[in-house]
Amino acid sequence: MTQTIIFDLDDTLLWDKKSVKTAFEKTCSTAEEKYAVNPEKLEEAVREEARVLYATYETYHFTKMIGINPFEGLWGTFDDAGDFFQIMKKIVPTYRKEAWTKGLKNLGIDDSEFGAELANLFIENRKNSPFVYEETFRVLDQLKKDYQLVLLTNGSPSLQNTKLTITPELVPYFDKIIISGSFGIGKPDSSIFEHVLQQCGVKPEDALMVGDNRMTDILGANRTGIPSVWINRENEAAIEEVIPTYEITNLEQLQTILTHS
Repeated sequence: MTQTIIFDLDDTLLWDKKSVKTAFEKTCSTAEEKYAVNPEKLEEAVREEARVLYATYETYHFTKMIGINPFEGLWGTFDDAGDFFQIMKKIVPTYRKEAWTKGLKNLGIDDSEFGAELANLFIENRKNSPFVYEETFRVLDQLKKDYQLVLLTNGSPSLQNTKLTITPELVPYFDKIIISGSFGIGKPDSSIFEHVLQQCGVKPEDALMVGDNRMTDILGANRTGIPSVWINRENEAAIEEVIPTYEITNLEQLQTILTHS
């Protein structure tokens, strides 16, 4: 019988993709005003340059292990304990400037000063663009009365806590908040799921993992014997390698699963 519900954060409760997209749109519109560039093409170029650059750094393996993506590198401070976080803290100012400067250059604009300006502007725009799914708080209100709620998120502690700071209504719902960067390894490694079970004092069969990412949330739960709920908002096709226990398209469908499980 389910006692504990473990939620992923990004694109499960918080609409992170929309936040990043909005920050890009706002920042690229500034470039459009100055240089009449196509904002969509600039966003595409900066995203690609960010991905390529990100993979060249010595911290890349670490970021994959913890679960920090290139676009989080474009606005996180990484002011966290640990050698790799400290290296990232030194790298990211140059990384941001280069990603934006190279993106501009792809569109024929050679202006590193403006690239640095856009890099700083993106940080502010991302902080000012928090989005939460429309049903998130309604569902958490229903569940809080009957279940122990846990937040299990991959990422840098400073960055994930910034996301929670700019959406402060979320935090009180959770009995425990566990961030991979503090634990030392991220989802889908089974050790972080086992850590959650130990912290909560429950067996795998008495927990439920809810997340949008099959290769982290669902795979990790499957490896640990925790029943899983894949929230498939974008109607993605099933894959044989990772099969969730349940599949939903909206968090409100969780109540039906809990009633019948």
